[in-house]
Amino acid sequence: MRFGDTPLSDADGAVLAHSVRTKGIAFKKGRRLTADDVTALGKAGITSVIAARLDPDDVSEDDAATRIAAALQGDHLAASAAFTGRVNLIATHRGLAVIDDVINALNRIDEAITVATVPAWDLVAPRQIVATIKIIPFAVAEPFVAQCETLARQVQQAVRVAPLMAKSIGLVQTQLPGTKASVLDKTTAVLAARLERLDSTLANELRCDHDAAPLQTAIETQLSNGCDMVLVAGASAITDRRDVIPSAIEGAGGTIEHFGMPVDPGNLLMLGRIGDTPVVGLPGCARSPKFNGIDWVLQRLCADVPLAPADIMAMGIGGLLKEMPGRPQPRTGETSDQSAPHAPRIASIILAAGQSRRMGDTNKLLATVDGKPMVRWAVEAALASAATPVYVVLGHQADVVRDALSGVDVTFVDNPEFADGISASVRRGVAALPPDVDGAVVILGDMPKVGSALIDRLVAAYNPIEGRALCIPTWRGKRGNPVLIGKQFFAEMQDLAGDVGARPLISQYPELICEVEMDDDAALVDIDTPEALGALGALGD
Repeated sequence: MRFGDTPLSDADGAVLAHSVRTKGIAFKKGRRLTADDVTALGKAGITSVIAARLDPDDVSEDDAATRIAAALQGDHLAASAAFTGRVNLIATHRGLAVIDDVINALNRIDEAITVATVPAWDLVAPRQIVATIKIIPFAVAEPFVAQCETLARQVQQAVRVAPLMAKSIGLVQTQLPGTKASVLDKTTAVLAARLERLDSTLANELRCDHDAAPLQTAIETQLSNGCDMVLVAGASAITDRRDVIPSAIEGAGGTIEHFGMPVDPGNLLMLGRIGDTPVVGLPGCARSPKFNGIDWVLQRLCADVPLAPADIMAMGIGGLLKEMPGRPQPRTGETSDQSAPHAPRIASIILAAGQSRRMGDTNKLLATVDGKPMVRWAVEAALASAATPVYVVLGHQADVVRDALSGVDVTFVDNPEFADGISASVRRGVAALPPDVDGAVVILGDMPKVGSALIDRLVAAYNPIEGRALCIPTWRGKRGNPVLIGKQFFAEMQDLAGDVGARPLISQYPELICEVEMDDDAALVDIDTPEALGALGALGD
C-alpha cells in the first residue's frame, strides 16, 4: 500500500486518509475517490490529497476483516457487515464465550491486523459483541490475511458461544449435630438463584447425616430422579480425597476427577463423576450469593463445555476473586446491557402508504416484479437483514397491501394521513417503534433492488459515539435510500411535515452523516413510473 501526498492525477480510486472540506466539498476520511470526485477537487483548486493507494497484492480493509472473521466465526455467532475495516462477531444465544489461544498468534502476524475478544469463559448475552476484527490501515497484504485464515481454521471454531443448557440439578446437604436448619434453607435458596441465572433448575433437595453411607444413598436417589448434575454441600469442608464426600461418590460407583482449584474463594471444590453425571462437592463459599469459584465451574457444566483437571488448574490467573481493598467493583458474574459492548438494535420501517400517482391507476407497490409484489421485495430484504423487527406503514389501499404481505413476520402500522406525504408515514412508523431500539432504517417500498446486504452495511456503519448517526448509502458519490436514522433524532422526526423523509435532518446535521459506498446502484433505483418499472431488470431470489 502506498500512502502519502497523492497528486490528483493519481487519486482516482485512492482512499482519503484525511477529510477534505472546501468550497462546498465535504469528503470524509475513508472515502474512495471517484473520477467525479477528482474533478470536483480540481475545480476547487486542490492539487493533491493525503491518500492511500492499494498495491496489486493488497486486500482492502473490509475484505480482509470479512475473511478473517469468517475463519474465526464459530457456533452461535453472527458476523456484522464490514465497515471501516471492522467486523464484529455477535452472540446469537446466551452462553459462554469460548476463545482459543490462537487469537494471540493472529495478533502477532502483523500490526495491521487486530482481533479483540471478551475474556474467555465470560457469560455473554444475545446481541453482545464477543469479538471484533479490525484492520488498522486501509489495506493489508494478501499473505498476512491468508496466514490468519490458515491459523484460525486449523483450530476450528476459534471463537464460539456455548449456549447454556437447561439442567435439572439435585442438591444433597449433610448435617452434623448442631447444624441449623436455617443455614441449610439459606443454602438451598442461594443455589436455586445461582442456577436460575444459568437457565437451570434446582429440582429437589435431600438432607442426610454427614457420613459416607447415608450420603451415598442420597446421591444415588438423586441420580435415580434423573438429575443432570448433583451438588453436595457438606456440613464440614472436604479436606482430603478420602474424606466423607469423595468416599460417598466412589461408593456410588463414581470417580474423583479433581480436588481443589486455584480460585479464591473456591479452593476446596471437588469434581467427581458417576457415569456421565457430574457430582460436585461444593466449597463453603457456595453458600454465599457473591460470585466465586463455584460459578466458574457451574457455568461450564451448564453449557456442556468439557471440564478436565487441566482446565481447573488453568483458572489461577484471574482466580483471585476475594473482595479486597482497592477493587473498585465486586464481581457479579452477570452480563450488563449498559457496560458490555453490544450490537445496536436497529429496526426497519417500510413506507408502503403512498398513492402511486405517477403510476396512473396502478398501485406500484402491488406491481409484480419477478413473480412477487414489489413491496414484498423490500419487506423480505429487511427481514433477512440485521435491521429487525420490521414495521410496515400502510395507508392507500391498506387492505390490499396487507394481503400482498400475508405470511411475513412484520408489524403493520396504519397511517390515516397518508395523503399528507411521506412525513406522515415516517412519524407513524417512528412512533410505533419499541423503546429499546437504537435506530431505524427507513426503507421505501418501491425500491426492489435494495437487498439485505445493503441494509446490513448501513447497520455496520452506525456508531453515534463516533459521529455516525445518519447513515446514507451512496453509489459513485450520489446519495440514495434507505437511510439509517439514530434514536437521538426520533423526537425531531415527529415534527416532519410534507412529502419529505429524512432530508431536513440530513441538511441540519452534516457532521453526523456517514456516507456508505455501495457496490451497485440499488440505492438509487426507485420505481415511480410505468417506464421505470418496464426498465427494471430481473432481480432473482
